[in-house]
Amino acid sequence: MTQADRVKKIMARLEKAYGPVECALHFSNPLQLLVAVILSAQCTDKRVNLVTPALFKKYKEAKDYAKADPKKFEEEIRSAGFYKNKAKSILSCTQTLVKEYKGKVPRTLEELVELPGVGRKTANAILGNAFGVPGICVDTHMVRVNQRLGLTKNTDPVKIEFDLMPIVPEKEWTNYSQLIIHHGRVRCFARKPDCANCVINDLCPSREDL
Repeated sequence: MTQADRVKKIMARLEKAYGPVECALHFSNPLQLLVAVILSAQCTDKRVNLVTPALFKKYKEAKDYAKADPKKFEEEIRSAGFYKNKAKSILSCTQTLVKEYKGKVPRTLEELVELPGVGRKTANAILGNAFGVPGICVDTHMVRVNQRLGLTKNTDPVKIEFDLMPIVPEKEWTNYSQLIIHHGRVRCFARKPDCANCVINDLCPSREDL
């Protein structure tokens, strides 16, 4: 069985087990998703979803973030952790949006990764979930689960993304990411994966080692 064939089987079983899996971050537009994804670095989506309602009510457009007082903004996102760096990234990013994109979030990977605080993971999350453009979003769950599945030997997220691109159908890049991330959260745990109840355990070369 080729890697591509195994990926198709993996996706089919995960889709049957979990049904449609959507982005766990709450948002209503691309700007809100951009802010939420930046906040989600080294923070749970659940925590981010507790922080963002007040933010989204107060800051409705990029220009609102761009002119925010840095110290006050830091306090507003403090509970998301690493608040100083995240505040700097969000405010710098939105200032760039105002200056170069008329306050709108760009729709290409090349433009997105040029924004302050935005890497390929964030860019692909925005493309896939806000614009419907397929993207492989590699977070800690994607790193761990794809390594265990033997689909990559790399630890660098960008290298893992490029490893997956040829074996995951392009139209499924976002869907595959969501399924694997969800599987990592509910079954393929970091410390003690629940292999006994895993619907893809026979497709996983690591099952006997975990």
